[in-house]
Amino acid sequence: MGFMYLYTGEGAGKTTSALGLALRVLGHNYNAVIIQFMKARKDTGEYRIRKRLKGYEIYQFGRRGWVDLKNPSERDRALARKGLEKAEHVLKRKPFLLVLDEINLAVAAGLLDVRDVLALLDKKPARTNIVLTGRRAPKELIARADFAHEVRPIKMLKKMVCEKGVQY
Repeated sequence: MGFMYLYTGEGAGKTTSALGLALRVLGHNYNAVIIQFMKARKDTGEYRIRKRLKGYEIYQFGRRGWVDLKNPSERDRALARKGLEKAEHVLKRKPFLLVLDEINLAVAAGLLDVRDVLALLDKKPARTNIVLTGRRAPKELIARADFAHEVRPIKMLKKMVCEKGVQY
């Protein structure tokens, strides 16, 4: 009885929420697969833990540095398409949880076509839960989700803080 969850908005914590769900899944001896779009950092906690958690897989489809969201490169588009292809292969294995991290923003930035993402979601096995994260979620993905959450800041520091072990 898998569901589809969507986390979007300008606030921090979308990926963290998805990773918390993955941890909960692992605690019940189910498997969790995370596919990260537009990310390539190997020093994040969620990537570094991959070999120590049974049933946990993480794949990154991004390049070093930031994607120019107003003018993404063909390389950025190619990496995103590879991520979508990986997600399709993973779904054939019927994971309990599949996290498509930053897929909302990948669609909004034009790296992926929303129709291709919807076609992927049509292939969701009945028991698989899927989480879509990222800012600027397209209305089509919000409509497809069973649960859609907007993460917005209520209070935050004026200067961005990135603490190892908390924000990455």
